[in-house]
Amino acid sequence: MTKSKGKIYTKDVILVMAASFFFMFSTMFVNPLINGYAKSLGASGAFAGLIVGIMSIAAMFLRPVAGNLTDKFSKYRLSLIGGILIFIGILGYIFAPASGWLLLFRLINGAGYVLCTVCMTTWLAFLVPRQHVGKAMGFYGLMNALAMAVAPALAISIYQKIGYRTAIIASAVSSLLMIVAIQFVGNHAQPIKKEQAANKTKHFKIIEWNVLPVAMLTTLFALPYFSTQADLVTYVEQRHLHIAVGSFFLIYAVILLVIRIGLKDLFDTVRFGVWFWLSTVATAFYILCLALMKNNWQMMLGAAGMAVGYGVIYSVLQSTALLLAPISEQGLASSTFYLGLDIGMSLGPILSGIVDSILPVKFFYPVELVLIPLMIIVYLCYRKRLNAAIKQH
Repeated sequence: MTKSKGKIYTKDVILVMAASFFFMFSTMFVNPLINGYAKSLGASGAFAGLIVGIMSIAAMFLRPVAGNLTDKFSKYRLSLIGGILIFIGILGYIFAPASGWLLLFRLINGAGYVLCTVCMTTWLAFLVPRQHVGKAMGFYGLMNALAMAVAPALAISIYQKIGYRTAIIASAVSSLLMIVAIQFVGNHAQPIKKEQAANKTKHFKIIEWNVLPVAMLTTLFALPYFSTQADLVTYVEQRHLHIAVGSFFLIYAVILLVIRIGLKDLFDTVRFGVWFWLSTVATAFYILCLALMKNNWQMMLGAAGMAVGYGVIYSVLQSTALLLAPISEQGLASSTFYLGLDIGMSLGPILSGIVDSILPVKFFYPVELVLIPLMIIVYLCYRKRLNAAIKQH
């Protein structure tokens, strides 16, 4: 393992961060288009919904496999396989003759996405000194947040001008750039022989148990974020608000950029509990802002609250997951974190859809406040373990 002492942003680290942006951009670019594209190819509403959701459902089952593989093989090799699968999946979207093919290519895309998310996180943690994992995860998370904010907005804008198939070419180009970027990373993050020998004696594990509380908190913080991502436009329409809702996640990304740059040196020194309470209060704040929202200023306050409530804790949870796990199980730790994220990503829109169908729209956000005490209960049960993570590097 060749890490430069004190140096964090080496050529390899920057290339892995760039590659993470490209593969995330590629996937998030397609997500807002796939439903309409499937319907344009003849899919029913129910089948189009299955095509959209199958990727997240498959991810939940594939995470443990990806985690175990990441601890046994070169991060470069697995990231390359993941990038190629994403590229094949997206090419499949472009040339699919009928909606049925989209389901197959969505699964291929999803398998590549799972491999890349787990491998890239673990690869980056491998490349930086362990005492700087928090700072590295902060900027890694920022790359993901920027891709998640910019890609959907660009996708919607582009497809309206040139159509679905041509627009998706941009996603294919982005996945190809990811494959190219990792070719120039010198350290391929091979497991050291001692780790390989230890891993051969271990049975297949579904989760890293030390990281379970992190996964639980990741799900709870992700639920309101992904319900907002899926339903904010509909929520604004139902309330007949005259708000520039399309700029919400761009504002979120810009504020998050400022926060991550300003706090970058604190992620490796401040204990988990401080971040938890800050983000919990901010989560309650942005939920209330969106519940009471009537103008653009309140929308901006909500976006700022979400940047602190979800954007900050996301990176803290990710780095804490890696710090709580032994070096030989960093891939499994990463897959456990992402499993919590997958559950939040899948359940958020489903639960918000149920709430929207049985309650008046004014209760859409206030109902989500029930998550706050659940977050606090999980934290109080595991606070010693979570706060000890900073001491363990």
